[in-house]
Amino acid sequence: MTGGLVLRLRPHEKFLVNGVVIENGARRTRLRVKTQDAHILRIREALHPEEADTPSKRLYYIAQLAVSGDAEGADTIESLVSGLESLRVAFGEQICAAELEQAVELAKAGEFYRVMRALSRIMPIEEALLNGVPAGSEDNENEQQQ
Repeated sequence: MTGGLVLRLRPHEKFLVNGVVIENGARRTRLRVKTQDAHILRIREALHPEEADTPSKRLYYIAQLAVSGDAEGADTIESLVSGLESLRVAFGEQICAAELEQAVELAKAGEFYRVMRALSRIMPIEEALLNGVPAGSEDNENEQQQ
């Protein structure tokens, strides 16, 4: 059995498939999704709208809407690319420049889940900067490792 997305689920883990919430049973499970254009999102990776309170979290939320199938099309890509480029300018060349460039390319390609993953690595750095911890400081590095 080859091809398709493989989901490894924890006991009782919930996930969204094409707008329907599904819950795993009492055991760990592995599923293979064969349909190429299925919209799948693990609930544990979902960000609630009220939690999207920073620029990177707002971009994560836009990508999440695309992953779940609640937003699609060129407008979503344009919003993500524009927001990611603005974030890159705000951060400057020293902070997350490569990660943000990669996220822009992923957004242009419609790889919204991978955009979410890239942003999830950027969010703790942004949080530290917003809290006054300079980039590259020991506190910031400790947060990234957690």
